[in-house]
Amino acid sequence: MTDAVISATRERWRMSIEARALLLVTAVLVAFGLAVLYSASAIVAINEGKPGHHYVLRQATGVLAGVFAFAFAAKIDAEIWRRLAWPIMGLSIFLMLVIIIPGIPGFSGEIYGSRRYLFGGSIQPSELAKFAVLIWTPMLLVKKGDAVRRLGKGLLPFIVVIGTLSLLAILEPDYSVAMMFCLLMAVLLFVGGARVAHFVFLGALAVPLMVQQLSQKEYIRERVRSFLANEASDTTRKAPTADQQYQSLVAVGSGGAVGVGFGQGNQQRGWLPLAYNDFVGSVVGEEFGFIGMAGLTIAFALYGWLGFRIARNARSPFCSLLAVGLTFATVLTAFIHIGVVIDLLPNTGLTLPFVSYGRSNLLLTLGMTGILVNIGSEKERVYGVAATDPLVARPA
Repeated sequence: MTDAVISATRERWRMSIEARALLLVTAVLVAFGLAVLYSASAIVAINEGKPGHHYVLRQATGVLAGVFAFAFAAKIDAEIWRRLAWPIMGLSIFLMLVIIIPGIPGFSGEIYGSRRYLFGGSIQPSELAKFAVLIWTPMLLVKKGDAVRRLGKGLLPFIVVIGTLSLLAILEPDYSVAMMFCLLMAVLLFVGGARVAHFVFLGALAVPLMVQQLSQKEYIRERVRSFLANEASDTTRKAPTADQQYQSLVAVGSGGAVGVGFGQGNQQRGWLPLAYNDFVGSVVGEEFGFIGMAGLTIAFALYGWLGFRIARNARSPFCSLLAVGLTFATVLTAFIHIGVVIDLLPNTGLTLPFVSYGRSNLLLTLGMTGILVNIGSEKERVYGVAATDPLVARPA
């Protein structure tokens, strides 16, 4: 009997407590996001001559694709992204270069004054580029090791590649994404062991250049000036550049402690521009009140805590750095969005992960969460018996 039985071994991933909790938090955020999006976009869709469920139905297709991306990323070993880092980075640079080239009808075009999308808004290459930064930077950090503490051979490759992506983002123009690229790189370099003195030196060079570039863009200059002058809170001299911020404050203030009720918000009836996208957090504040905003903040704080715990217990240096980057990117974007809608930060145009309308961002964020779940899982071996054995295949 023993000789006839052929033992078979297969492997599967066993999720840790942190990975399971992260999965639950993500599911809650996605479900909540679909509900809020319907409330924020229904009237907009009707005014455009479309069914009220138009935007939420399109977002649901993004959720479906995102679930497949999540499942795929959670299943495969996260170490594979180290080998794919250069191809994904090369593809990102190519696509970001393509969208800024005019004269390609049907392939890329200008939307709201910027060239950020492919195929009429279906694909946003900067989202893929953000993912490329998050896997390419840890890959090179692990490869360089202690050499990252040197400015020339250590940091120069990071500056050149991420600088190229940032330049392409500026040419779209999308300054928020360009700064996000640089910030993600800086955080990963800091965690990876780069010298603080080099950050100070590079910052001293970059800040004047950034200020000079931003000052040349009138709309950015007006946004910053309006924010510093607190014009959004001054109803007696509200400037046009502060209108969106002002309407956001009206929405959040109208919500009070418990909100006006789901679907009862007034600001998305044409008062607040892009209420279903850049300012969807305002809809949460109006309809769910302080409790809703606090719950949203706690959910993303919990997402961050779980992600960083996964990073601390990761099975390799690359996976640890990757988990830090993925967690930081999602949580930082969420907190910046919340800060903007309550006028703690100037308008940046960053969306709220899992909630704002945008299938490219949703697909990416769910895929990134799947990678976090994989990093937070352990591979276990399961022993069985070959089904072809006649002594085992037949029932007793």
